[in-house]
Amino acid sequence: MIVAVSIARVWLHIGFKLALPDDRPVPSIDELRRPALMVPLLGGIVLCLASVAGAAAVPAELAGEGAAPAAVVAGVSAQRLQRLDAYLADATSAQGYLGAVSLVQGDGQVVHQRAFGHQDLERSRTMRGDSLFRIYSMTKTVTTVAVMLLVEEGVLALDDPLERHLPAFADMQVLVGGSADEPRLVPVERSITLRHLLTHTAGFANGGAGSGMATQLLERAQPGESADLREFAARVARVPLAEHPGTRFRYDGTQFQLLSRVVEVASGQSFDAFLQQRIFTPLGMVDTGFEVPQAQRHRVVDMTRMGKGGQLVLDQGPSALDPGAALNPYLSGAGGLYSTAPDFMRLCVMLLDQGRYPGGQLLGRKTVEAMFSNQLGQLPKPVTEFSDAEGFGLGGSVLLDPALKGRLGSVGQYGWSGAASTYFSIDPHERLVSILLLQHLPNDEANDLPRISTRYYNLVYQALVD
Repeated sequence: MIVAVSIARVWLHIGFKLALPDDRPVPSIDELRRPALMVPLLGGIVLCLASVAGAAAVPAELAGEGAAPAAVVAGVSAQRLQRLDAYLADATSAQGYLGAVSLVQGDGQVVHQRAFGHQDLERSRTMRGDSLFRIYSMTKTVTTVAVMLLVEEGVLALDDPLERHLPAFADMQVLVGGSADEPRLVPVERSITLRHLLTHTAGFANGGAGSGMATQLLERAQPGESADLREFAARVARVPLAEHPGTRFRYDGTQFQLLSRVVEVASGQSFDAFLQQRIFTPLGMVDTGFEVPQAQRHRVVDMTRMGKGGQLVLDQGPSALDPGAALNPYLSGAGGLYSTAPDFMRLCVMLLDQGRYPGGQLLGRKTVEAMFSNQLGQLPKPVTEFSDAEGFGLGGSVLLDPALKGRLGSVGQYGWSGAASTYFSIDPHERLVSILLLQHLPNDEANDLPRISTRYYNLVYQALVD
């Protein structure tokens, strides 16, 4: 069970732009510390995951080496997957990333489960299948599921004005000129809704183009110094928006911190307690939470960045120097969770199976369809800050054009990533879930390690056969 004690005074910028191998910036980094936007237990029970009847088998432990796979499992060629093994082994060699965990499920069966390299900078501890990673912005998908549970119960509605649940957000204003000391403001044309928050169209500043002055005002409010989500919301409510709600996609974590607070208000529970009771316990996600118990912190992977000398070094942020400690002083629904590949696979399998899990139905089929549907059709192109090839659903991106995206995949593919090189994808058409977890903060410098996600997904998809 989670005992989510938020102690670290860490807040990390979610809108920081870091180009992924597929040319999309690393999503949401509550994770990269930057005094611009604060955007923003479980753990340690011994992992014992049972096979999932009718949904998916999730391995109890991923081994670096395993039994020779059958020739074709669930439409995936084991021989072709050897290319993926070779690539990841090379990517985690002495001059590469410390280590990685890959977990792929095809049509209800695990078809790839490997741990590569090491957990630590000294490369003395072998990477484990149940190693713990800071999943950062992949947390947003969990928060979305929490919101949608309350939507299904009628406690919330996607088009609820935010002020219905957080009254301080009534009468919001938009910054249209002036200076940070003497801003020129106008009333919002429409209220912020929960749908706006889920789709990053609420209008909050994110440090991107055209939001510099609004970002400066947000920085002055110091929401990242908040002790809890209540205080975070109160600080943000005093800051003008950069855009009228519903008019522009601006990816950041502020919106998901507010959704976390809405869940608390609507449910009457703390955010961590709600996640534990309503999501983690039903799905058997025994290693996911906001803090890792001391006894399990040896499973947390070191966080690296590229040093000036061209060698990996430990990141100097508090989350890296105190592995397993809370990533934020509050319960960040934008990027605060630790998890493992098997745990996150259980969440993805539930979504792939239209809300079903071995113990029942977590979400309704149409709710999951809404999450996987592009919600940004009303916006002029470019719809997102990332790529015209993708839109955004509820809590994740939606692939609209694989050819334009430049990688193998399917229309309707849903997924997201985290700032420290963690990735997941759910493909309803192929009934395929792919998860790749590393722990490295890219810096966009010429000497940094090459980005890995596009090649990874291509090698997964090239293994599909009839």
